[in-house]
Amino acid sequence: MPNHPGTSTQAATPQPGAPVVEIDGLCKSYDGRVVVDDLSMTVRPGEVVGLIGANGAGKTTTVEIIQGLRHADAGRVRVLGLHPHRDAARLRPLLGSQLQSSALPDRMRVGEAVALFAQPRPGAPAPDSDALLERFGLAYRRRYAFGSMSGGERQRLFLVLALLNTPRLVILDELTQGLDPTARRDVWAAVDQLRDVGTTVLLVTHELVEAEALCDRVIAMRDGKVLAAGTPAELVRRFAGAATVSFTWTPGDHLDLARDLNRLNRIEGVTRVRRNAGRVIVDGDVPVIAHVGAWLAASDQPVPPDLRVDQPGLEDALLTLLDSPRAA
Repeated sequence: MPNHPGTSTQAATPQPGAPVVEIDGLCKSYDGRVVVDDLSMTVRPGEVVGLIGANGAGKTTTVEIIQGLRHADAGRVRVLGLHPHRDAARLRPLLGSQLQSSALPDRMRVGEAVALFAQPRPGAPAPDSDALLERFGLAYRRRYAFGSMSGGERQRLFLVLALLNTPRLVILDELTQGLDPTARRDVWAAVDQLRDVGTTVLLVTHELVEAEALCDRVIAMRDGKVLAAGTPAELVRRFAGAATVSFTWTPGDHLDLARDLNRLNRIEGVTRVRRNAGRVIVDGDVPVIAHVGAWLAASDQPVPPDLRVDQPGLEDALLTLLDSPRAA
């Protein structure tokens, strides 16, 4: 949920192009258990950056430290050029957040929550709470108590509260947990709109399809460390393994299977061609899908009706990373 604005009206003035979030050597332990271990990362203005990894990777602790909700044991953390604790009064009006642990009093009504948090920072436009409630399907719930809302409705309300005051940085932890597919798409569209207006978003998610759809970059974490970082496409290319095209190929009398398989082997990007139970299976990089499709279309036979394409995704890349020694 959003941070309540502080009493100071002084705003941060970071240099143009300076990182929105800059972390160097961050460490955090609980009762002797290391949760964040010498972590370094940077989030640039206007980016949507995803933190991904298994439970216990240190993602939520990291974003809580960024917001000043927890103290770091060691390391340097700057958010919009400010220290999360020493400059808390200046920083809070610039942040919006929706966290896993967000909660409101059960008797608080939706309209009351919106009124409580609708306090824009100096120079920012007045919040359009009606438009936000309408966008997330909560306009009719304005008079409803928080305790009467479903889990999905609560998630949508916290997102409304996080966006009310046009924050410079929005932190979203498990953004679409509990949402139905239609609501999820609406929330994704809202994040795209934030990117379009230059708002920086830090997204913590287990939904890797969501990370692929929304994030400019992702940072994969394990045991409080960064395993790898890059665009979703870069991580897929580096760690997700081969794309696969498979089909049944039964040459006629005038065709030769061995010759055809040899030709497939020579297609750019193909790493292996094999046969299994009457099917031809072609492995390679993602562009090989188009190359094999073009080869089939130009062949003397109809395109096989059982043609299947298996393309690796971010989930495959993360599983590889989690099962491997620390990546470079």
